[in-house]
Amino acid sequence: MAVPKRKMSRSNTRSRRANWKSTAVATVACPQCKSPKLPHAACSVCGTYNGRQVIEV
Repeated sequence: MAVPKRKMSRSNTRSRRANWKSTAVATVACPQCKSPKLPHAACSVCGTYNGRQVIEV
């Protein structure tokens, strides 16, 4: 198992952690009702997926 030989400085630690960014959730417009929805998922507003009704809403 690899073990660090020296303690990592505070500036190196903080600059490494500075790249841990959260990203916004990607959404697309539903082709039926134009509300935002997750890609490759059924619309929670109208219940359609790939042009057909899959969820009773």
